[in-house]
Amino acid sequence: MKRIISILIVILCISVNAQEKELPPEGGTPKGFSIPKKGVITLDNGLKIVTIPYGEIPKATITISIKTGNIHEKEEEVWLADFMADLLEEGSTTLNAKQIADKMASMGGNLNIGVRSERMSLNASILGEFAPDAIAVMADVLMHPGWPASEVDRIKSNMKRDLSVSMARPTAQASKDFYAAIYPDHPYGRVYPTNAMIEGYSIEKVKAFYEANIGAKRTTVYIAGKFDEQQVTTAIKKAFESWKEGPAVMYPVAEAVTAHQVKIIDRPGAPQSTLYYGLPVVDPSHPDYTALDITNTILGGAFGSRITSNIREDKGYTYSPGSSIDNGYKSAVWYERADVTTQHTGASLKEINKEIRLLQDEAPSEDELTAIKNYEAGTFVLRNSTPGGIIGQLIFQDMHELDDSYLAKRVENIHAVTPKQVQEMMKKYIKPEQMTLVIVGDKQKIEKQVEETIRVKQPLKD
Repeated sequence: MKRIISILIVILCISVNAQEKELPPEGGTPKGFSIPKKGVITLDNGLKIVTIPYGEIPKATITISIKTGNIHEKEEEVWLADFMADLLEEGSTTLNAKQIADKMASMGGNLNIGVRSERMSLNASILGEFAPDAIAVMADVLMHPGWPASEVDRIKSNMKRDLSVSMARPTAQASKDFYAAIYPDHPYGRVYPTNAMIEGYSIEKVKAFYEANIGAKRTTVYIAGKFDEQQVTTAIKKAFESWKEGPAVMYPVAEAVTAHQVKIIDRPGAPQSTLYYGLPVVDPSHPDYTALDITNTILGGAFGSRITSNIREDKGYTYSPGSSIDNGYKSAVWYERADVTTQHTGASLKEINKEIRLLQDEAPSEDELTAIKNYEAGTFVLRNSTPGGIIGQLIFQDMHELDDSYLAKRVENIHAVTPKQVQEMMKKYIKPEQMTLVIVGDKQKIEKQVEETIRVKQPLKD
């Protein structure tokens, strides 16, 4: 019996060792990325046309991108750009919403209008042979809005419902105050409106915003996919060449605040604390950006990153933490966001700061950095594997005023980042003593934890 048990133990040990030695297959050699050849034409009124023949699938993605958005809203006009976009979707002076939807559906697609901080866009993905017809419909919607008064109350009700749903979420509450602290005097700091603001919006206010911010000089028409380039170019010229020039491109540059502030938004009985913890950093137009971007991925920007591995895998304080760089025009913010258990709020902050200090004190190993660089390069190439992805990259490049080398050398520049550079980026930009912290949680249970972890000169703010 003892002999049998000994044999079983040996077999078990061999099996365990074999499992320990089993390694995942090695990844392939990272590949570079080549920007597809594009055609660029600028009309006399300033409108730009960018055509990108790409792929063999007979579909085309069209994006009409206008350089305006929430960034041009006044202090009492938060979401007015969104209100305008919703009204644009309701039809032109010649087509109502259903007729537009039917036309786009007959081409194998649909029309979506969206607003972000720095741009508004009309987007469609249709069968390539119908690209000229789709462009005519999209141009009509943009240039000849119907502004139907009958839809105003319904759109306001939808916006107020969306606002109510958002503000019930701790993530929205935390982000609202976090960005207000970082950007106290800029639209980037005004994330959500009030019900009173929405109620005050009118057709007249929308028309005024449209006239002040929409026109050919701020517009670029992108089309990528498989289509007849000559027919498409002719269609865009025909649709837009008589359009008003409108205002020149102008983004108000934000002056971010680096004050070391802490704010707790009380949520009695909350089982978790939602935290936003970060500070202003450099934007994509800065020479340090690529190295900083890779640094963020090592620190907290990937599933296997240091902070995530620490407070999620090792400690079990949270389920889905992550750090990001939020890019604006000539401005950016690095932040760590997480929903941590209430009893471990202070411990989570301590571990986040510990990981920051570790990477400041010691450069990462070549192996760790190589894995992160392969991940970043791979996801970049993957993002450019569709016509919509390519258009997105070109818009990013244009908004941040980057030349073609940014995309052409992106993979090369990622692989050029060194361990020493990562350490330098940490020391230069990710400084806990300058970070703003906003937490939504049970104040009675977490206030002392935060005070013991985050040393600030000024008292905690409500």
